[in-house]
Amino acid sequence: MGCSLLALLYLQMTYIREMTRMRKEQFDESVLRSLDRASRSLEQNETFRYLEQITMESELYRKEIDSLDYLLMMQGMSGLGANAGLTSAFKLKTTVKHPSRMPKSLTIKSKNSISEASKAFQQFVKNAYVYQKGLLDEVIYSILYTASNRPLEERVNFKLLDQDIRSALESNGVHIPYHFVVMTSDGREVYRCPDYEEKGQEYSYTQVLFRNDSSSKMGVVKIHFPDMNHYIMGTARMMIPSLIFTIILLVTFIFTIYIILRQKKVSEMKNDFINNMTHEFKTPISSISLAAQMLGDSSIKKSEQMYESLSRVINDETKRLRFQVEKVLQMSLYERNNIAFKQKEVDANELIRGVVKTFSLKVSQNGGEISSDLQATSANIYVDEMHFTNVIFNLMDNAVKYKRDDVQLHLTVKTRNIGEKLEITIEDNGIGIQKDDLKRIFEKFYRVHTGNKHDVKGFGLGLAYVKKIVEFHKGAIRAESELGKGTKFIITLPTLKN
Repeated sequence: MGCSLLALLYLQMTYIREMTRMRKEQFDESVLRSLDRASRSLEQNETFRYLEQITMESELYRKEIDSLDYLLMMQGMSGLGANAGLTSAFKLKTTVKHPSRMPKSLTIKSKNSISEASKAFQQFVKNAYVYQKGLLDEVIYSILYTASNRPLEERVNFKLLDQDIRSALESNGVHIPYHFVVMTSDGREVYRCPDYEEKGQEYSYTQVLFRNDSSSKMGVVKIHFPDMNHYIMGTARMMIPSLIFTIILLVTFIFTIYIILRQKKVSEMKNDFINNMTHEFKTPISSISLAAQMLGDSSIKKSEQMYESLSRVINDETKRLRFQVEKVLQMSLYERNNIAFKQKEVDANELIRGVVKTFSLKVSQNGGEISSDLQATSANIYVDEMHFTNVIFNLMDNAVKYKRDDVQLHLTVKTRNIGEKLEITIEDNGIGIQKDDLKRIFEKFYRVHTGNKHDVKGFGLGLAYVKKIVEFHKGAIRAESELGKGTKFIITLPTLKN
């Protein structure tokens, strides 16, 4: 299911990426096509302007020539010879070749009307062609030698260029705002649109103006779109909700798997807890049951010494059973915030000396030794004496449980002041803890795997209890350990003056 959700998410992201890429390519093509169209329109407008100017000049001159030709004809002279030195090549050509105002078909004789009309029409078309060709030649000449020498800002009607660009963009389906500048070929800016802004310049498009001129006479229009990203993502916007819902499903799935795995671990720890609790309860119950049977067996010779021994066994095992039950009940009460604390001023050095003195017998029975180095000068703390004593006792008891068989146990308890805080260190040379386990040793029900040490039993509640008691007293506890070399527990508590 997780792989399917990831694959679906990947396909959606790929589809969105492809849609935006295609949209970007279409947008680029539309803009470039529009700029090319606007550039050609600009060149055509310049050509039409010069064509209109030349045509008007030619018409005026032709009227003058017609009038002059008429006067010369009246005097029996050649109009061409009289004005040859006053006209240009184009004007001479139009003077000689221009069509008459009256069609030739009206002046032919009747007997050869069809042939003469055909010849006259051909001559009329020829004259009109020569006239128009000469007119275009004059326009091209003017553009090449006159227009290109003018400054770019005089050749371009910027308002008309803006209209051409807008019209071309809209005809290609681009209806978003744009900004443009016009520059010379060497990069000198000659015009900038009134509402120009810098936003969106990372995506700009350029188009050469007057591309048939020499490179030094060309111009460049540069255009960019501030809202281009919004426009490009517009097509993919409908896919965003499905992408969001897919991500929500994926996150929910991951969280569900995390909860399932966490519950599985909790279930495993609770099963271990039940198994350990069964073992811990089974041993004292078996001992009490056996002692009770011996007391009730009439075949066994009863003596005062035996009665005392069996009574002591029953009493010790009952205390052990009660201690285990109280440990579980204390953690249960603490979880529900129902535990009662009776805090008072306590000298930590004196409390630790008493615990060390009481615990030294158990350490010596296991072939080890215990020492204390109580250097703290300000050791008064405000704690619940019973619970804090249990904290020290639990940490020392762990050192005895997890001692190394090949090395004599050495347990050290130290105190010192760091600023206005008291630091208590309990260090041993036992089997140590792996780094992965070191992060979880304070979790409830969690027990470190002890290899072949099957005689070490517990509920996995001791260190969890220690951590909660220390934190209740505004303190902190951390562990440092190296596998095979030992473990160090460091408790930091505020002193009474703090």
